[in-house]
Amino acid sequence: MEAIRGHLNKLSAQLSPYLPDLNQEHHRRINEEIGKQLTAEEVQAHPEYPHVNWDLKPDKKDRIDIAVGRGGPFRISYEIHGHGPRKILFIMGLGGYMKTWQRQTKDFGHTQADKYSVLIFDNRGIGDSDKPLLRYTTSEMAADVVELLHRVGWTEGRSVHVVGISMGGMIAQELALQIPSRICSLNLISTAPRIVRTLPYLENIRNRINLMWPKALDAQISKVKADCYSAEWLKKPDETESVVRPFPTNGDRFAAGELTKRLSPGVFQPKGFLCQLYAAGFHHKSDAQLSHLADVIGRERILVLHGTGDHMIDFVHAEMLVAGLGGEGRGVVFSRHEGMGHVAPFEIRKEFNEIVANRVEVTEGMREK
Repeated sequence: MEAIRGHLNKLSAQLSPYLPDLNQEHHRRINEEIGKQLTAEEVQAHPEYPHVNWDLKPDKKDRIDIAVGRGGPFRISYEIHGHGPRKILFIMGLGGYMKTWQRQTKDFGHTQADKYSVLIFDNRGIGDSDKPLLRYTTSEMAADVVELLHRVGWTEGRSVHVVGISMGGMIAQELALQIPSRICSLNLISTAPRIVRTLPYLENIRNRINLMWPKALDAQISKVKADCYSAEWLKKPDETESVVRPFPTNGDRFAAGELTKRLSPGVFQPKGFLCQLYAAGFHHKSDAQLSHLADVIGRERILVLHGTGDHMIDFVHAEMLVAGLGGEGRGVVFSRHEGMGHVAPFEIRKEFNEIVANRVEVTEGMREK
């Protein structure tokens, strides 16, 4: 892996001056539209910065050994919030860790703790979980989740509501194939059955190389903002509840969360990110496999949610996913959001939570029949 990254870095240095940045116009437009945002230095100096990750006390937390005989053992870190009968498993995407779910953790596992139990965890390669240097696949990462569910006792039939975003949605697809009888609802957010090239070839190469190429913090944050969020949301005043005082904009609060992750020792490491990137990049589910997945889960239990303004995983991937699962006409719920970016749990927090809660109730009703 280190040798691969070294070759990519060298290739990036050689090719970067010559590759046209065909997505540059999008980044420029987003930055112009959102206007002034705080620099990384200004974000860290803001009085809210130390409080950007809320102190949400879990009902249970642990680091457990998993993957014996599958490249392990190594340790996975998890938390359970709430003690209600409705069990929701949230699976994070590429380079994200469990704290990224804090809005949903609070809204489901604390505000409604008697109704919901929320299980969040750090995938292998990120956060407080181990970061083994080996070949990751979404199937192996789903097997990690199967072991985690066994350890916490979430093993009853049709008892788990799975919410997976981006790479987490890819892991959720694999999980559904591995333990279909345990899943009550499958909610696939901003994800894909397989990645298809929606940019011209040279730009696709540039983007993949740039994921490994070091950048100044301000440049890193600026690019993630443009790729993952709509300008409309980024420039709005900070909508999230604050401890001291709000950040000027939603974009500034996002930057604060991203900076705490990237600057916390051991949390966000290049080797773990690279291994996760490999898993996401090589995830592949054919239409035949998707059809089988829908058969064993039940199409009426599946939600696909995606924004038309997603520049991380283009909206065409949602259309592919829905079609492969059998389409809306056969029961799959397709939730389209005009202009929304990649991260629905941030951009449309209240609506997103209502959608998830509705899917929980609807599919629990199916279970009880």
